Amino acid sequence: MSERSTAVGRARQAVAVLASPTLRAAVVGDAELDDRTRAAIGAFDWLGDDGPDTPLLGRTAQDLQRLQGSAALLEFDRIGRMAVPDDQRHPLSVRIVQLVFDRLGTTRPVPEPVLNAAIAMFAEDVAIVRRDAVDLGVLERTDDGASYRYVR
Repeated sequence: MSERSTAVGRARQAVAVLASPTLRAAVVGDAELDDRTRAAIGAFDWLGDDGPDTPLLGRTAQDLQRLQGSAALLEFDRIGRMAVPDDQRHPLSVRIVQLVFDRLGTTRPVPEPVLNAAIAMFAEDVAIVRRDAVDLGVLERTDDGASYRYVR
């Protein structure tokens, strides 16, 4: 087996661990393993108690869990610079607005200063996030222009 295919195989295994809560728990902690999970973990021949990859994979899995939690906003820095290409920036802008309205509620218009402050918790460039969301139909400005409604 070539070095490249070995590296690709390890990367696939790492993705499988990070994507599977059962495998993450098995690698990160002392979870009770069923036969199927034990066999999957057994295929990680490059992960051992003395292997350098085990601690790194465990820390990565823990960070992934932290990112998925509601307190992730408090643990990681906000986005300093949004991607320039629309196809990279638009999904991020939409996700930021979704997170904002998950917390603020989707049933009422939100005044622009409140929306700006909420977006600023995630990204420095508030105007581009708000503009992207309006252009993509995720946000709608009220007739007087003073507030925004979540559309999706």
